[in-house]
Amino acid sequence: MTAPSWYSQPYPPEGASAAEGIRNQLGRPELDLLTILVRESAQNSWDARLDDSTEPVDYRIDMSTVGPAHSGAWRSLLQAGAPIATENFPLQDTLRRGTIRVLAISDRGTRGLGGPTRANDAVGAERDFVSFVRNIGEPRDTVLGGGTYGFGKGIFYLMSQAGTVLVHSRCRTGQGRYEVRLIGCALWKSYVAAESGEERRYTGRHWWGDRSGDVVEPLIGREAEAVARRLGLRSFGPDETGTTVVIIDPNLDGMEPSQSADYLADTIAWHLWPKMISTQSTYPAMRFSVTCDGLQHPVPDPRATRPLNMFVSAYEAMNGPNGSELHCLKPKKHLGRLGLVKRIMPSLDATRAQRMLGIEDLLHHVCLMRPAELVVTYRPGPKPPSTNQGYAGVFRADEAMDNVYAKAEPPTHDAWNPHSLDRPESTYIHTTFRRIDEALNGLLSLSGGARPGSSNVALGAASSLFSGLVGGAWGIGGATDYSKPGSTAPHPSKSQENADRSTREKYGVDTNRNESTTRNSGTSTSVDEALSSGADSGSPTRPQRPRVQYIGEPFYSDREDTSVLVQEFRLPVTGLQRIRIDLAITLPGAGGRETDPPIGASMPVLIGWEDESGNVHTEDPCVVEGGELVWRALVRPAPDTMTEIGVKVEAVRNL
Repeated sequence: MTAPSWYSQPYPPEGASAAEGIRNQLGRPELDLLTILVRESAQNSWDARLDDSTEPVDYRIDMSTVGPAHSGAWRSLLQAGAPIATENFPLQDTLRRGTIRVLAISDRGTRGLGGPTRANDAVGAERDFVSFVRNIGEPRDTVLGGGTYGFGKGIFYLMSQAGTVLVHSRCRTGQGRYEVRLIGCALWKSYVAAESGEERRYTGRHWWGDRSGDVVEPLIGREAEAVARRLGLRSFGPDETGTTVVIIDPNLDGMEPSQSADYLADTIAWHLWPKMISTQSTYPAMRFSVTCDGLQHPVPDPRATRPLNMFVSAYEAMNGPNGSELHCLKPKKHLGRLGLVKRIMPSLDATRAQRMLGIEDLLHHVCLMRPAELVVTYRPGPKPPSTNQGYAGVFRADEAMDNVYAKAEPPTHDAWNPHSLDRPESTYIHTTFRRIDEALNGLLSLSGGARPGSSNVALGAASSLFSGLVGGAWGIGGATDYSKPGSTAPHPSKSQENADRSTREKYGVDTNRNESTTRNSGTSTSVDEALSSGADSGSPTRPQRPRVQYIGEPFYSDREDTSVLVQEFRLPVTGLQRIRIDLAITLPGAGGRETDPPIGASMPVLIGWEDESGNVHTEDPCVVEGGELVWRALVRPAPDTMTEIGVKVEAVRNL
């Protein structure tokens, strides 16, 4: 068996790239290193997927500490032939520490790093190994691919505080056999060292492997498998192909390992969600997992994670009949397809991954992607007129335009920069942004006409503007008891009175008791001031009349793919009671409520009454049993308005 050792590249007479130049080819991206690592590695995994497989690509990140059973092998194997000076080869310091931490990024269901192992032999289409290990800046070789093995691979070295990675891969050879390959690569900085009494310059690039020939080769076959076992690397199944890149001494940006695992899981969801979603006819394109010291850190489900679920809805809208085609007119070109959704929604509690994307308190962004459906960036649009409203969009470039959008991306693939292109290609990018902005302006404008004499102002915008002028008012709904004398609450119509009378007859309602509408004012409101005693001490005790006891303020909650307004309440008086919703829209400080919408406008709608078991009763009115159980009124608010929730209650005779 050949013992692996290090080889440090000297400058050849014809010159070579210095390590510093390669490390700097990513530039100064706005995203942090962990985010770029997820994006670049996942793009490489997606581009390396097996063409003839229907199974999802498995992508996983595993952080761990090298255990006592393997740490000795790490130190003995990875120090062989290494430069002595730690300033030129910091892996020396890493291996001398008490613990060695690693971060491994693996994919399975990919073709692995196949092809020739020497750059001068890689003249055909199969050149994955030399593209990743040997060469720098290889052009994209995958049609509609998300990235390349070129500049983006520098992130693996930047993530390592030792500038060192191990590359463990299994591929098929030209003869159809499986082959395991293992090689180490280090990229730090150029330096000068004495050799045989003379000084010599080195590029700062190093390789670890089989040095029996004139070029360092990867360990292959059984030798690779044996060394991988000694190092504790994840093995391959009998029919598996793929690649594992082990980053030694990862830079976690000051976070604890478990924190960084959570961050990586969230980052995967935000940057790779199009590969995670399934439809009725398709499975997810990729499967993701993150572990830290053997413990799973679940990757959030995009469909169940707010506000990421808004982008999933926009993606489905883009692919459906509500999607729109974007065109450039001069020169004439089809740019791509856009989907938009707008919803009432609560303010965001942004995670670190969201803040990295500039998505904080409000959602007003369009996700840009190329045909490979990997997130490029989230482009902010105009803020919605109300803080209780948000929108999301997805734009996917047309396949015929993929090369144009790809050329507009920096090495980190996280933006479209029209200034980096010549005309007419720069025009296409500028026009894309203009068409998206035009669609957003249409999305945020109110539909329907205003009645004569009314102000053509969005209620949401006005409520946001005037809410600070109303002392003690809350921005979602009113806190007024409209059952008091002088109330502006409208009187029931004849049809409503007839419906009430019919319901009373059906359920045996005590028509001698008055019906009361209550509003949440932070305290329970009684239907009648004399609830539990007679008017004087000599009269017999009167039965309690039903009442509504509100619990806290209304709040937003996600239910499936939409946000609803929830008001919790109790009916503290026992017995059968009929409850009915009373909804209106209102403007703070206007002194009234609106129950007659303008033509084309919408009103809030009751979704149902939810009991403590989570069952939703859609009847309105609804007959329930009073007591200490907590009920929830679920309401779908009207867009661009403030919603006022009230609950009416009256007793029902026992049947």
